[in-house]
Amino acid sequence: MFLKRLTTLIACGIFLGNVASSQQYTIKFATLAPPGTAWMNAMKEYDAAVRKESGGRLGFKIYANGVQGDEKDVLRKIQLGQLHSAGITGVGIGEIAPRLRILDTPFLFRKYDEIDYVHKTFEQQFAKMFEDGGFVLLGWAEVGFVHIFSNVPISKSSDLKNVKMWMWEGDPVAEATFKALGVSPIPLSITDVLTSLQTRLIDAVYTPPLAAIALQWWTRVKYMLDYPLADASGAVVVSKSYFDALPNDLKGILLRNGKKYMTQLTEQSRKDNSKSIETLRQRGVNIVHADADVAAKDYPEIGNSARQLLVGKLYNKELLEEVENALKTYRSSHK
Repeated sequence: MFLKRLTTLIACGIFLGNVASSQQYTIKFATLAPPGTAWMNAMKEYDAAVRKESGGRLGFKIYANGVQGDEKDVLRKIQLGQLHSAGITGVGIGEIAPRLRILDTPFLFRKYDEIDYVHKTFEQQFAKMFEDGGFVLLGWAEVGFVHIFSNVPISKSSDLKNVKMWMWEGDPVAEATFKALGVSPIPLSITDVLTSLQTRLIDAVYTPPLAAIALQWWTRVKYMLDYPLADASGAVVVSKSYFDALPNDLKGILLRNGKKYMTQLTEQSRKDNSKSIETLRQRGVNIVHADADVAAKDYPEIGNSARQLLVGKLYNKELLEEVENALKTYRSSHK
C-alpha cells in the first residue's frame, strides 16, 4: 500500500512538472477586485478555460485586491513590461482610450438594455480605440450602475452640497459630474477611501452596491440613494505588444474565452448588484428614494451639462452626438 501511494505521488509530480514546463506564456494580470468576488471568480474560470484549451501553454498569473496598486499604477507597470494585463474600470479605461469615458458620464443610460445596444452598435469602433491606446480588449466587464452612499440622507442633487464627497483622484468624468452638480469633492485614490471614511475626512462616496460590499465601504455609511448616478464601465485588457507576440492559435483562445467569460461576468454582476441592495438594507443601510419630480427635471440637464464639459477634453462632439442619437433611436422604438 505504501509503495502504491508513493508511486502515485511520483506520477502526479511528474505530471504537474510536465504541465508547468509546457506553459510557454504567462500573462501577469492585476485587478483591484478582492478574492471571492464575481470578478475574481470569472477570472479564475477564464484562466482555467485558457489553460485547458491551450494544453497548458498559456495561462494567467493573477494579482488581486490591489496588491499591484491602483489602476494607474497597474497600467504604468504594463508599459514597463512588469505586468501584461488588467481588469480595469472607467478610470483605467480613460488612461488607455479617453473617448470611451463617454460611457461613464452621468445619467446617460437608464436601463441595462440601452448599455447593451450601445456596445453592440459601436463594437468595432470601441475595440479600435483600445488598440489605438496600445491594448487589446479581451472583454467588457461592466461594474454596474453607480449609487451615492453617504452618512446623511440625500434625496435630491442640492443635498450633495452639504456633504464631504469623495472623488476618484484624477478622474475627469467625476470632476465634470460634480462641477455640473455644483459640488466641490475631495480627490483621493480609491485605495484611500475606506480609511478616509473611518477618519471622517469624507462622508459620501459613489460606487455600485456590489462594490460597496466587496470594498467594505458599506460599513462606514448609513444611506444609499436609489437613483443611479451613472453606469460604471469595466474591461479586461492585455498589452497589444504582448498579444501580438502570441501565436495565432493562442490569440484566438484568449479572445474567444475572454468574450465568453466577461459576458457571463457582466450578467452575474447585474444580478449581484440587484441582490446587494437588499443585502445592504438588511445590514442597516437606509435606502433613500430620490425626489421623483426633481430627478425628472434636473438630472437630464445635469448629465447634458457634464457631457458638454468633456467635449474636446475626452471625446469630440461627433462621438457624443453619435452615442446620444443612437440612444434616442433605441428609446423611440422601445418605449
